[in-house]
Amino acid sequence: LEKTVVKHDSKEQSMSFSLYQCSIPKFISGLNNLANILTKGAEHTSKRDIDESIFINFRLYPNMLPLSFQVQAATDFVKRGAARMAAMDFPSYEDNETSFADLQTRIEETMMFLASVPEENIEKYKNDDIVFQAGPYDFKFNGLDYVNSWVMPNLYFHITTAYNILRHNGVDLGKLDYLGAIAEE
Repeated sequence: LEKTVVKHDSKEQSMSFSLYQCSIPKFISGLNNLANILTKGAEHTSKRDIDESIFINFRLYPNMLPLSFQVQAATDFVKRGAARMAAMDFPSYEDNETSFADLQTRIEETMMFLASVPEENIEKYKNDDIVFQAGPYDFKFNGLDYVNSWVMPNLYFHITTAYNILRHNGVDLGKLDYLGAIAEE
């Protein structure tokens, strides 16, 4: 396969613009909403005496990945995203979660990592290119485009898929569960 280079450029970012503020708090908020959705899933299985592994391994369609993967991917996109924006290393997880408690731990660890990312690092490197490979593709973004065109869409895709898996299985979820704290503001 020939590699394709995908490049995104937006206009010069204002000096007063905070890439940190439009990314890290939003990543944490999304993960909090995901954690709350999973809590409802765990309560549902407990109340109905359903083996939670059924939900953890459930796929919406045979060629789609299960709930566990959706949580793993959501956390991976934001931890890698934050680390790339701050020019630092990101933690590695084993991807071996088999319970709601395991998935919650992964989310908590990711949120702790996100909270540890220095704001000044993200601001320092926000205009630098972020270059990485995903599958057969090479990507190159500036910080803002990276957040808006790569990290956020992937985060929301995997949260939405996790939500849909649980909702499909009868968990009492609604739009406000997905939106989380924003609905209370």
